[in-house]
Amino acid sequence: MALEITDSNFEEVVLKAEKPVLIDFWAEWCGPCRMVGPVVEELAKDYEGKAVIGKVNVDENPEISVRYGIRNIPALLFFKNGEIVDKQIGAVPKSVLNEKLEKQLV
Repeated sequence: MALEITDSNFEEVVLKAEKPVLIDFWAEWCGPCRMVGPVVEELAKDYEGKAVIGKVNVDENPEISVRYGIRNIPALLFFKNGEIVDKQIGAVPKSVLNEKLEKQLV
């Protein structure tokens, strides 16, 4: 299951992670976010132990959203060594996210 990432645990879970991290910025009211949500959950199972997969509710965690300039959701950010290395805005097929994650595992 994807981790719930909040303003308070972001630094520990994301910035200090030793594995690549994928974060899904979403909101309850966002239709495309509801399409991406199940894909993110599948990725969390597929990459268990290899990558950190998490979700940030933008309504409940405005600090992270502002910090990374999230204006459109769903926004998926890929981190490695505490830095953003890739991003995807909008709903896309699982294969696109898989490909981007695989690049970070090398």
